[in-house]
Amino acid sequence: MASQARSSSMRQCGDYDSARNRYYGVIFTQLIDRIKARDDEAKQTLILVHRRELVEQAARHCATAYPWKTIEVEMGKSHGSGVADITIASVQTMISKNRMLKYNHRDFKLVLVDEAHHIVSASYMDVLKHFHLSKDNLSDTSPSLVGVSATMSRFDGLRLSDAIDHIVYHKDYVDMIEDKWLSDVIFTTVQSKVDLSGVKNAPSGDFQVGDLAKAVNTPEANETTVRAWKARAFGRKSTLGFCVDLAHVADLTSTFRCHGYDARFVTGDTPKSVRSQRLDAFKSGEFPVLLNCGVFTEGTDIPNIDCILLARPTKSRNLLIQMIGRGMRLHPEKQNCHIVDMVASLEAGIVTTPTLFGLDPHALVEAATVEQMKTAQERKTAEQVRELRIDDRTPLEPDRMTRRTLTFTDYDCVYDLISDTSGDYHIRGISQLAWVMVGPTRYILSAQDGSYVTLERKTEQEDLNFGVIYTQRMPEHYKEIHNTKSPFLRPREIAKSVSFSDAVHAADTFASQKFAWKFIGRNQPWRRLPATDSQLAFLNKLRPQHDPLTAESLTKGKATDMISKMKFGAKGWYGEMKAKEKRKLEKARHVDNLREREQVRVGPIAK
Repeated sequence: MASQARSSSMRQCGDYDSARNRYYGVIFTQLIDRIKARDDEAKQTLILVHRRELVEQAARHCATAYPWKTIEVEMGKSHGSGVADITIASVQTMISKNRMLKYNHRDFKLVLVDEAHHIVSASYMDVLKHFHLSKDNLSDTSPSLVGVSATMSRFDGLRLSDAIDHIVYHKDYVDMIEDKWLSDVIFTTVQSKVDLSGVKNAPSGDFQVGDLAKAVNTPEANETTVRAWKARAFGRKSTLGFCVDLAHVADLTSTFRCHGYDARFVTGDTPKSVRSQRLDAFKSGEFPVLLNCGVFTEGTDIPNIDCILLARPTKSRNLLIQMIGRGMRLHPEKQNCHIVDMVASLEAGIVTTPTLFGLDPHALVEAATVEQMKTAQERKTAEQVRELRIDDRTPLEPDRMTRRTLTFTDYDCVYDLISDTSGDYHIRGISQLAWVMVGPTRYILSAQDGSYVTLERKTEQEDLNFGVIYTQRMPEHYKEIHNTKSPFLRPREIAKSVSFSDAVHAADTFASQKFAWKFIGRNQPWRRLPATDSQLAFLNKLRPQHDPLTAESLTKGKATDMISKMKFGAKGWYGEMKAKEKRKLEKARHVDNLREREQVRVGPIAK
């Protein structure tokens, strides 16, 4: 754990919310008293959360664990005194109407942040700054900062390192199931045939809710969802379903009722008294299906849930894990939780339950256990290794091994390589920006002034597999000041990530703030215009004279991508591929010669 003057994080990549009772019992009970006061003044603890349910849960658990301590809530109409031993606060309340001014950071030894993947949002950073826990005002009087989360990454690419220094503990949710911390789960995926090709992306990188609702909330899709649940999960006592928006909640609830099932819903607009009644009835098994949208993704304490119905497609691995995690609480009356995943069209870049285990997202599974999914992933990886040992002539793009079957492509000339967009398809299924693949594990996004962002696999690192590098065009006045002819400033690393998709979102967040969207968006109108004369002249140098490109056959955007590939290394990539192919041919000829010598033939012996 980091020193008390600096932040640290206890990271749980399994669903720690699913074991929330044990979570608070172990972490809060032990940690609050184990963090020693710096001096006689610093004895207080602040627990910072972002939702009412989490405030109420934390208050109950702390009251049980610390009956001798004063415990207060700072949320809405509940006002803390500023001097309690433990204060549980809503971050939204703390930043409103100067309510955190009564809290003196010198009086606090510890700030605990629940759901800490939210910690770099503006509201949290304002609170951290007040408690002298931001990078620009840390001091010897700063309290310790500890964050806990089940999903310690952000889909929008914002860096947790702005608030968190160290991850001091991690336990994967698969390991937690094996260790009996969480309930076992079985998975069934159902092809819903919903077309997501026209659904736009939100700024976060996930689907835009309005567009997604139009695609998903149709009578046909809702009928398919209910029929799938009836066929595969009928008999489950407590199903929690996730929908896209309020209209989808209402329509899917109605469809369940048309089939004779008592389904009810809870939304953010449901009155508190009605919400409590419905939750109590659901927990006691009075009705089998409870639907929601965005209410129960975090902090849900309903251990009897034995089925999760995923009627809401997502591109966010974090959201997928959070939804699944709602059913992983241990409960004496359930053997496992059945996850029914309504899989839509995969071309839009969605994540599905098979992808959590490194399996092909197209895979449809039927009542597969965690152990079976894990075994399938291990067998798939082993088979891919065997394939690569036999023939490794084609470079694999990042994440390709976990997203699709192994394919091989040969290029007869460098033009064929730069015109091939299959390598760009994967990253553009995640990003709205005009990334191009310029190497087997390397992508480039270039701006109008010549500056560019590089995303590449860091093969030498074991824990952070992907890096994002920014290379800025050197301003002309810099060249005069520093007496240099270099066209670029020194490259700097702006992000690291374990997964390819997280690295893409981090790079997109940075590039969108740094570059003009007009020049980096892959769907900009100018990209559909005919290629310019200068573009055609450059590219035609790579083609046979009898077969030139024309403005009618090539768009300006495609030409820009092809030139970027040439500029950033495609020619060298092609040379490496040809050299590797030549070595393999020489090796094959050598093997043939050896085999030829082993043949015994009647006749003269070859000299």
